[in-house]
Amino acid sequence: MIKTSDLFILLAVAISFALSGFLWFSGQREEGLFTALWVPSILAFGIYFKLAALGARQS
Repeated sequence: MIKTSDLFILLAVAISFALSGFLWFSGQREEGLFTALWVPSILAFGIYFKLAALGARQS
């Protein structure tokens, strides 16, 4: 089941990915690479809090 918080994380990942692609193909390669690094960071952030919420439920 997808919660609202999951949708916000996925939306942030999609925006970051699209922005990095736009920057890369518009010639701003360094900015595109920097923005592309946000994608795994945002996903790791989302996974961490998802696991923390599951751990809190089990305690």
